[in-house]
Amino acid sequence: MDILGENRDKLREFCYFCSMIDKIVKYFPNLTDRQQEQFEAMMKLYPEWNEKINVISRKDIDNLEESHILHSLAIGKFISFSPGSRVMDFGTGGGLPGLPLAVLFPDVHFHLIDRIGKKLKVAADIAEKIGLTNVTFQHGDSGECRDKFDFVVSRAVMPQPELVKLSRKNIAREQQNAIPNGVIALKGGDLCAELRGMKSSETVDISNYFEEDFFETKKIVYTPIA
Repeated sequence: MDILGENRDKLREFCYFCSMIDKIVKYFPNLTDRQQEQFEAMMKLYPEWNEKINVISRKDIDNLEESHILHSLAIGKFISFSPGSRVMDFGTGGGLPGLPLAVLFPDVHFHLIDRIGKKLKVAADIAEKIGLTNVTFQHGDSGECRDKFDFVVSRAVMPQPELVKLSRKNIAREQQNAIPNGVIALKGGDLCAELRGMKSSETVDISNYFEEDFFETKKIVYTPIA
């Protein structure tokens, strides 16, 4: 038995996950030990699940911490949800951006919706294994959900006008955050055509928050809904 080799592999794995946690802590220095442990566990579980169900592009799984988890957390730079807020993750897939945000905001409830049951199963399993108690899941179309939320978040699911149209019924009237209730979407590329006519929408460059090259073309689009 190659004990030295096994120990070397374990040390390499430990250093790898420490470096990923360091990147998150760099931008979110006030994370508790529990939150750091949850992110570390999340970054182990996604690759394990991805071997069975392709929830993240196989060529991109090595960039999990930056292209997926940190990208999801950009919403947490745009807004610090007030405790007690309710947020719907529209088209969550395998749990992005909902699960990273649920770790970041343990006092906020996140409701994750997706049409694809096997992907939602991955999200639910990861949530359970990392000990998240502030998330619920719904398999099906968002039209089947009549609950009210302060915000609907999404990650490159559909054009903003369509997303706003479908989400409007789910936005609560009562306000409890620093900005009006509405839709917050993670997007990339040139959005001029997509946002034409949406004068109330605000676009923010994620490169304002994160310095990695990946974020140079990534944006947050926020549309308040009265």
